[in-house]
Amino acid sequence: MESFEIKKDYDKKFADFSQSKLFQNLDHSLQDFIRVTGETYRLTFQELRQITEMAIDFNMWKEPSIEEQWKKFKDIRYSKNGNNRKAILKNLRDHWLSLKANPSIYEPEAPKIKSVVRKIKNNTNDNAVFGSCPVASEKTVCCNLHTIDAVQGCGLGCNYCSIQTFYEDGAIGIEKYLGEKLDKIQLDPNKNYHIGSGQSSDSLAMGNRNGILDAQLDFARKNPNIILEFKTKTKNVYYFLSVDLPPNIIVCWSLNPQIIIDHEEHFTATLDQRINAARQLADAGVIIGFHFHPIVYYEGFKKDYSKIVKTILSMFSSKEVGMISFGTLTFIRPAIKSLRALGIPSKVLQIPMEDASGKYSYPFHIKEKIFGAIWNAFKPWHKKVFFYFCMEDKKLWEMVMGWSYDSNDEFEDALFASVAGKMKTVQKK
Repeated sequence: MESFEIKKDYDKKFADFSQSKLFQNLDHSLQDFIRVTGETYRLTFQELRQITEMAIDFNMWKEPSIEEQWKKFKDIRYSKNGNNRKAILKNLRDHWLSLKANPSIYEPEAPKIKSVVRKIKNNTNDNAVFGSCPVASEKTVCCNLHTIDAVQGCGLGCNYCSIQTFYEDGAIGIEKYLGEKLDKIQLDPNKNYHIGSGQSSDSLAMGNRNGILDAQLDFARKNPNIILEFKTKTKNVYYFLSVDLPPNIIVCWSLNPQIIIDHEEHFTATLDQRINAARQLADAGVIIGFHFHPIVYYEGFKKDYSKIVKTILSMFSSKEVGMISFGTLTFIRPAIKSLRALGIPSKVLQIPMEDASGKYSYPFHIKEKIFGAIWNAFKPWHKKVFFYFCMEDKKLWEMVMGWSYDSNDEFEDALFASVAGKMKTVQKK
């Protein structure tokens, strides 16, 4: 009778747990394994959640399944009290943590990811399109970036992207009357602004649909006290090469080694395509920039990132490059849940996460290592190009670059002065 009541209680607990999106993301065989294992070992709700998270992670990282791992640890001789459940869970978690602690290993051949067809809609409501960077924080050294949300949602498939957590319906919304909304923005004529349109979507992925590029270029012409930044992972510069551009725009590319692009940045331009597109705009007299964001810690990272730096140093003059930033994998909790819900092959969660001003990222010693490697590779340009770290602690700036800004306003002023200075001296061709 007692065992019947225990089973009844467990069945109720598991029925509640099995409705979670986390559990539903597993294939049926793993669902069955967790159900039977939970009942056999009388796992708590929290333990069920933990092994389900690990099950998803093992699948995403292309590791042996949770069932294989459990069977392996079940046969080990355990502690004196013979508590198999605690011993298995401890060994399982230790193994999971060990995979996160070491640099990820990417196979040469990337898995094929099926493209997700996203609905494209026109935004005709009165939502605001001008705001502040959604990840801005007083806890880190911040550039006080302002944003234009010409597009909300992104059709590219970067595994680490947080944009997917901002717009739940998965559709890509393109502003129908962006020009009218931008005309209503009241900027202080005595203040300088750094404004970017690549925070809620890729700046160039949708091209000039609904005239969104025209509207932003016109906004830049009307406001000479701004730097307008277009940020992209595409090669879509054809429109910019066909029209007259205002002098106060900068187009920046997010860069990663091709192996990271293949595995983690699906449906984006190749590394060579991005750099060649930057070269085309630089040839047209447009100031360009590069964002090494996110820098990924994996086996061979130093060699691969140094190769990119060498290419940039050889293909561009420091006079053509307005800014170069460094950032790394940084997650908010909803983004982690979203990644696990997708469950596609990816190693972006295979990192030793620590608290980073309310978010989750690499521990400081790894950041110092990866940022330092790329910063040192750029030594010839240290005094010729504006470098900065995105969303990072002042201590990291001081450890890697030897200095930091005393305030976010000072950072903002220095960025504007440096980039705007190059915009004034560049010769349009």
